[in-house]
Amino acid sequence: MTQYLLAVNHTPEDLAAMDAMSPAEMQAMFDTVGAFNQRLQAEGAWVFAGGLQNHDSTTTVDNTGSDVVVTDGPFVESKEYLGGFWVIEAPDLDAALKWAAEGSKACGNRVQVRPFQEEPDA
Repeated sequence: MTQYLLAVNHTPEDLAAMDAMSPAEMQAMFDTVGAFNQRLQAEGAWVFAGGLQNHDSTTTVDNTGSDVVVTDGPFVESKEYLGGFWVIEAPDLDAALKWAAEGSKACGNRVQVRPFQEEPDA
């Protein structure tokens, strides 16, 4: 089976809306995402998932030149930031898209779907 990244991107507006959530609203979203995670696991599609801290906590490491350069924050300005993700296994893109639709509903945000590169045959 192919592995897919289901990426949840946040905009500054999304972050502001989450900051404005009450603890009860936030817990309801966590519970819905938790139920989705349990379903992924029960159906054998789960590989790994995680939510990420705000993009302000990002550190970028660039070791492509003669010196290692470490900077705070994303390397480039962006309108969207990776807020969380699932790595799943699915038989095909259509199945991955169905999981993404459920994940989008669970987390209340858009979900991008990207297949992982296949390992070359040895």
